[in-house]
Amino acid sequence: MPELPEVQTVVRDLEKSGLIGREISGARIFWPRTVSGLSPKTFCRQIKGNQVSAIWRRAKFIVFDLSQGFHLLVHLRMTGRFLLTSAPRARTRHEHVVLNFGPDLQLRFHDTRKFGRFYLLKNPDEILGRLGVEPLHPDFTMDVFREMLLSRKRKLKPLLLDQTVIAGIGNIYADEALWEAEIHPERVSSSLDSSEMGKLFKAIPKVLRQGLKNMGTTLGDGKTNFYSIAGYNGRNRMQLKVFRRAGRSCARCRTTIRRMVVGQRGTFVCPRCQRPHD
Repeated sequence: MPELPEVQTVVRDLEKSGLIGREISGARIFWPRTVSGLSPKTFCRQIKGNQVSAIWRRAKFIVFDLSQGFHLLVHLRMTGRFLLTSAPRARTRHEHVVLNFGPDLQLRFHDTRKFGRFYLLKNPDEILGRLGVEPLHPDFTMDVFREMLLSRKRKLKPLLLDQTVIAGIGNIYADEALWEAEIHPERVSSSLDSSEMGKLFKAIPKVLRQGLKNMGTTLGDGKTNFYSIAGYNGRNRMQLKVFRRAGRSCARCRTTIRRMVVGQRGTFVCPRCQRPHD
């Protein structure tokens, strides 16, 4: 699933694409369940005639601010991605939403697994208001993070994945941050001492910024993997220290990395660097 760095990479591509200021002249929905809360007919009617005034990210959502007071929120989920194309090109079977920007440009939503969702709302806080603090925002302070950890008695990996607590982190960057901080993913959040809290607080933005610098993480060559709008692979896979590296040597201590399951999620750890709490 695309996480903060991948979604922000898509937003950057969209900002550079020339869509801002252009009017949506029409829309077509080919998989009705992609649109949440509205019928395809109502969605197409309400979005038509809106100009795109801004495109931004909140957590794992891409947000299009529209001119008539609407906001289009898109969650890519596991396999969703956008493609910009000239209108005459034939639609492929996995392109489930098409937004027209005049006769010469279309924004198409391609989603092999069909889990992606579109929300057209007047008040985006209906969804975005439930989300936690952004880990790259100034509001993410050591004091805020300490309170998050001490006020909860939860395993760290599921806590980092909880979008109502910290918004934008997923499986890849949670594992990478915990490895960077040398903390076991099953540690209970309230058990961390001040030094460990400080390490994890620094590790989270570090691994996210690395992912941003490398334009996200593409884990393979399949069509369901992450690609930018321009079709480029994210380069961050080569920088991963632990995620999906089971059986390989830890870059820090050379111990063999292991895979385990934490909170029903595949998790990768160095058993020497990330020892369980005594």
